[in-house]
Amino acid sequence: MRPSSLNIGLVQQSVASNNKLENWQKSANRIAELAEQGCECVLLQELHSTLYFCQQEDTGVFDLAEPIPGEATEYFGALAEKHNIVLVTSLFEKRGSGLYHNTAVVFDRTKEIAGKYRKMHIPDDPGFYEKFYFTPGDMGFTPIDTSVGKLGVLVCWDQWYPEAARLMAMAGADILFYPTAIGWDMTDTPEERARQHGAWETVQRAHAVANSVPVIVANRTGFEASPVDGDPGIEFWGQSFIAGPQGEILAKAEAGEEATLSVTLDMSRTEQVKRIWPYFRDRRIDAYDDLTKRWRD
Repeated sequence: MRPSSLNIGLVQQSVASNNKLENWQKSANRIAELAEQGCECVLLQELHSTLYFCQQEDTGVFDLAEPIPGEATEYFGALAEKHNIVLVTSLFEKRGSGLYHNTAVVFDRTKEIAGKYRKMHIPDDPGFYEKFYFTPGDMGFTPIDTSVGKLGVLVCWDQWYPEAARLMAMAGADILFYPTAIGWDMTDTPEERARQHGAWETVQRAHAVANSVPVIVANRTGFEASPVDGDPGIEFWGQSFIAGPQGEILAKAEAGEEATLSVTLDMSRTEQVKRIWPYFRDRRIDAYDDLTKRWRD
């Protein structure tokens, strides 16, 4: 029996080093706060165990990856069990020798892994050299079934693609989750920063609207220096948020500070909204074949 309401939360934090235990403890403290507030489901940001290492291409960084299951899943699974919560984490997975993924792992009130999702869309831009580290996911867009509903877990760059959100929703996702690590190049003008952030928030709120489901977005915050000489580093813009099934902002964090957010979602609203705005009924699936092409020549 799915709950008619759900207390849900997220953690927005800064990362100062690659000391995993220190970063895990920081997350654990925030998770405990949210659990004490009654949250039954908590989202952590992308790659929360370490610094955002994709600012450069360095083979030594692969030493930060770990198997799933492994030490990280043992740690966060124990937290999910201790606080009796559904917990969505984001890890650098070593799947095999020379094979690595950016992987979200979900726990459902126990130490056992309820499901995982491997990031499908992998960016390769200055300061975000993720293709060097991550093999694209091979698990498709399948929601993870939990005690609080079917969770459509996607990761960061996935958030720009309406196809990913749609496929999760078509498979019955009750909520979309986006653990994220996105920020500004320090040389960006204030005007460009405003445009980038506006686009980022708008496209994810649009996924909520187009699919009539809540969207939960946890972004990291704080400045992380680049290990590359002369590179200005990244100022992660925070501003994590929770949106309802019509894209309405229910809670939002500030840009430059660590924070937690929590709201109570009325899970019956998704069905109510879908009855008023029947996008799935009116989709012209007979006319969409070209969407599987790279381009229409």
